Amino acid sequence: MPPPPHRPGVLAWQVFRGSDAIRQGLVTEHQLRSSAWLRLRHDVYADARLDRDHALACRAAALRLPPEAVVAGPSAAYLHGVEHAASFADDVHVLVPRTMRLGPQRGLRVHSMGPATSPSYASARFRKTGGGPGTAVGQPDGGPCPAVRPPSDGRRAAVRPPSDGLRVADLRTAGVPVATDPTSAAWETAVWLEPLRAVGIVDSLLRQGATSREALADVADRNADRPGGRRARWVFGLADPGARSPAESELRVRLVLSGLPRPAARHPVRVASGLVLHTDLAWPAYRVAVAQDGQHAEAGGGHLDRIASLAGAGWLVLPVTGRRLRQDFPGVLREVRAALGARGWRQ
Repeated sequence: MPPPPHRPGVLAWQVFRGSDAIRQGLVTEHQLRSSAWLRLRHDVYADARLDRDHALACRAAALRLPPEAVVAGPSAAYLHGVEHAASFADDVHVLVPRTMRLGPQRGLRVHSMGPATSPSYASARFRKTGGGPGTAVGQPDGGPCPAVRPPSDGRRAAVRPPSDGLRVADLRTAGVPVATDPTSAAWETAVWLEPLRAVGIVDSLLRQGATSREALADVADRNADRPGGRRARWVFGLADPGARSPAESELRVRLVLSGLPRPAARHPVRVASGLVLHTDLAWPAYRVAVAQDGQHAEAGGGHLDRIASLAGAGWLVLPVTGRRLRQDFPGVLREVRAALGARGWRQ
């Protein structure tokens, strides 16, 4: 049986600069190539037991960024709890001052800060707690960032504080890389990403209460004349906190952009049994609804039972699967258009 890989306690569950660890005699260059470590970027390594998610990608990027850089856009949205905003394989989006020149790095998407009224800096609520690369942040009151989820299996006791000169980006014990606030992250996402993906992220930020329609309207007004300002306002107008999944957000936006009237998310319908069921997407004036995959079960039975109950209440319900949304949206659009037309809608 092979011996366990060499993993010093000070590096357990950490993301660190390999050159620092070698210089301090914690590991050798040969040991860094073992299964104990995951190479994330040039000279950036992580404990291989860490989850390979976008937070890990942000931690790795933070160790090679100047102090002025901030995690932004969809990457910041991920750190604020929107897990579908980015994956481990996605680029990390960062903002830097316009006067700064940051060389290209694999897996890094760099954006300039813009004027002094940039939403990301004017309303940022997060701050650094140190001065160098890889320092972390907390909330204004010094509490932990909501994206930090400490492990529950006793790992924390196994972590020793890093020694002087060892730069680490430790999400669990010190916070997260400095990030723009949720409202600014929504604005950046609306400007930088394609609309279908951007609306889904903004929907989630609204649904979890990280931002509000009032805050989005304010940041849109303050930045109306900046590049991307009109696009951000348009994306915000398409957002709906009632959406409960990225697929639901995508379907709603695609239907609206195809010329259909805007549906209501989570419209309540009282059925014959007395229960109140909530439709995924609905046009109440025409009693037409779309039900997606049965992914949001609620009291009143399974997916088919819900459709039957709604039909008994006089609703025309069209089931849409994820496969059809991806592969046959034109067919879905024709069916919804025909259903609305049969119930009196005229384009």
